[in-house]
Amino acid sequence: MLLFENTLWVVLLAILLDAIIGDPNWLWSRLPHPVTLIGKLISYMDHNYNKLVHQRSARKTNGILTLVLLISSAGFAGLALQYLLDFLPFGGILVALIGMTLIAQKSLYQHVARVRDALRNSGLTEARKQVSMIVGRNPEYLDEAGVSRAAIESCSENFSDGVVAPIFWFAVLGLPGLFIYKAVNTADSMIGHKNEAYEDFGWASARFDDLINLPASRLSALLIVLAALISGRAYKTAFSTILREAKNHRSPNAGWPEAAMAGALGIALAGPRQYAEYRVEDPFMNAEGRKLADADDIHGALKLMAISSALLAFLIAAILAI
Repeated sequence: MLLFENTLWVVLLAILLDAIIGDPNWLWSRLPHPVTLIGKLISYMDHNYNKLVHQRSARKTNGILTLVLLISSAGFAGLALQYLLDFLPFGGILVALIGMTLIAQKSLYQHVARVRDALRNSGLTEARKQVSMIVGRNPEYLDEAGVSRAAIESCSENFSDGVVAPIFWFAVLGLPGLFIYKAVNTADSMIGHKNEAYEDFGWASARFDDLINLPASRLSALLIVLAALISGRAYKTAFSTILREAKNHRSPNAGWPEAAMAGALGIALAGPRQYAEYRVEDPFMNAEGRKLADADDIHGALKLMAISSALLAFLIAAILAI
């Protein structure tokens, strides 16, 4: 088998395996997850090359070098692994199994569903606990509507950067593309913060993460619109909200799937939010929508995400059939 031959078949298999298996706790309790290994490298670079006593220009340079190290090491590891596995009789299946571990369909669904179930069955205190596992904002400031909106926003944004983006780069560049994407995305979540500690050191990782998430965020939004059409939701409102308000989000990418989800569900998302260390005063996505979201809206978002994931798999299958 030639390198990257039939990559889309492998990607499609990885999508199906992740939908069925997800993130098996029994495996990661015995082995380090690939993202954990990436995180250790980022933590090492942060600890040793991001001292606040350095000049800002030095911290920025060190951050750029950290990004280059991440890209080169992740790309080389992915290339070597895919090259070696391509010579095995069932190497494609092994590549799909590796790819499965870096796609978050099932785990994202489960995390968001726990917030929905907590609101329905256990009350606000448990719902705040569950939503704190997937968002950075301070849960103590969230009422039921705030918890619901936070869960739906996380579902929307993470559908883009936890599902569509890794699948996109896996399909385009094989394991090297997938590994590089996950390394950069992990770096953005760890050091891509706009605060004194990381404004300079994490600048390169945050900007590069914005760049490589651009195609997936647009594709995610379109998939949500199509899912809204299939499920009888407000697909026209979803599309018009994207065109009108996606650009108003502080992130150049998160606004696209969030605007689509807000319009499809008829609710307002984003807006003013309280995080652990600061407060943001962002405009609402679909400001005319309901502010009082609830567990049923979370369920609706999960349904749209599931249909969108299926549509993505169908798209890849259709390309293979051409």
